[in-house]
Amino acid sequence: MQPVLNVEDVRHLEQALTREGVSLAELMRRAGAAAAQEVSRVEDAKAVVVLVGFGNNGGDGWVAAERLMSLGYQVQVITPVEPAEVQSDLAHVVAVAAERASVPFVVAPPRSELEKILSAADVVLDAMLGTGFHGEPRAPFDIWIECLNASGARVIAVDVPSGLSAQTGRANGAVVVADETVTMLSLKPGLLTDQGRDVTGTITVAPLAEQTERLVIEADPVAWRAESEDYLDVLIPPSSAVDKFTRGSVLVIGGSTRFAGAPILAARAAARAGAGYVTLAVPEPVASIAQSQLAEIPVVGMPYDPQRGSFAADARVQLEELVSKNSAVVAGPGITVNASTMAVVAGLLQCDVPLVLDADALNCLAKLTTGRLDSFPELIRRNSPLVLTPHHRELGRLVGLADDPPQTLSAALEASRRIVWAEGGREVCVVAKGSATACVGVDIAMLPKPGPAALATAGSGDVLAGIMGGVLAKSAGKFDGDSLPLLCAMACEIHGCAGAIAAERYGSQGVMAGDVADAVGLACDAVAEQATYVGGFDA
Repeated sequence: MQPVLNVEDVRHLEQALTREGVSLAELMRRAGAAAAQEVSRVEDAKAVVVLVGFGNNGGDGWVAAERLMSLGYQVQVITPVEPAEVQSDLAHVVAVAAERASVPFVVAPPRSELEKILSAADVVLDAMLGTGFHGEPRAPFDIWIECLNASGARVIAVDVPSGLSAQTGRANGAVVVADETVTMLSLKPGLLTDQGRDVTGTITVAPLAEQTERLVIEADPVAWRAESEDYLDVLIPPSSAVDKFTRGSVLVIGGSTRFAGAPILAARAAARAGAGYVTLAVPEPVASIAQSQLAEIPVVGMPYDPQRGSFAADARVQLEELVSKNSAVVAGPGITVNASTMAVVAGLLQCDVPLVLDADALNCLAKLTTGRLDSFPELIRRNSPLVLTPHHRELGRLVGLADDPPQTLSAALEASRRIVWAEGGREVCVVAKGSATACVGVDIAMLPKPGPAALATAGSGDVLAGIMGGVLAKSAGKFDGDSLPLLCAMACEIHGCAGAIAAERYGSQGVMAGDVADAVGLACDAVAEQATYVGGFDA
């Protein structure tokens, strides 16, 4: 796992390192050396251009330039001001030192000259705007960024691509599109989400000090980025001594006459995720439609409200009987929101079986708690796992932010923690879906590797809910609540891998949710194989 720190926490980490005897000046020297090292790994690179700014990020660039020149590279620094005019104290010292070492530099070149310089570069180091940046790049950096992106040179960003918020992952104007980002001390949220996913390239973390790992953990990371080998802790060892019952059973509850397809997708995904037995419960008019699409999955028709085409309130008793016969339950896809479905959801929360609430089940939960689930922790306090899978708008409805739902990873983490910390137990996990999904438990938040943009299609969330059900069913009784966020992260990674497989088959623009569901089995194998390969174990 890789820790992720908020930008403000990184500043506190730097202060903690100074108390450990590593000065800020020494950190700048090490950061510049780390950036230079990444340049040295680029094959056949000779000519290096370093774009520096006014602050400490620019100071890192000046250090890197001097180091690279000493290694024999052809180096040229592009700076907005003379080295003696750099205002930041630390950056001023290293800029003047680089000048004394005869590092070549050009001050505020006109656009035509800059374009010519960049066109001759093998590698460009972006050290213009650092992690403290927010807003929109101003002159000359907006022009420099445009020229850099058009140059065709390989770009390595120092700490964060200039123009990107390291906290939010948003860019309000011009932003550097890097091939690689070497970020200092720790990952930051903005590198992993929204536009950060498009512009950071490969991310390398430079710890800079031997004390960093300990101090980062003491800083209480806002999240942890999951790595493939982490899933070894929750993967079920392969065995031929299984049958359909030992692989777990999943009950999917969903559907209405308006949304008949959603529960079908969830049920198919649960089966593809490895559950040995899947049952689908739908309102009676939907049963024949669902059964025609699911030859291998039994479909049970339930009492329905003929006016709404959804479950009737008295379906609750029959559903609860079915629940008791299964290893895990997925509820919500396509059920709509009304008094009857709210009663069904309330009943399911009282059942002692691993439960995934998705889609309209979450909206029912929001209604049951008047949009303040964090004020009703007793409703979700239970002895078996409960997984909530809201996208940002559904998450907003759950915590009183319907009119201003979380828009960033940081905001989604904060809103999710309001729920799990109010409940206080390890049996609840909020899977906050977005361009970077967070699996948030009471003690830890896991960030699985995100899937492709092809997953941004109707029904994709229903597929994820089904995968969650399948994973929980296979794992029932095998892991404690401490493993729940990691289990959920693995399900998300399977979903992302299935999306990638589907995109290869149908193109990045042509994927439909059913294509993702059909690729889930292959994705399960791929995630398991990657975990065992990277972890150094035999599959």
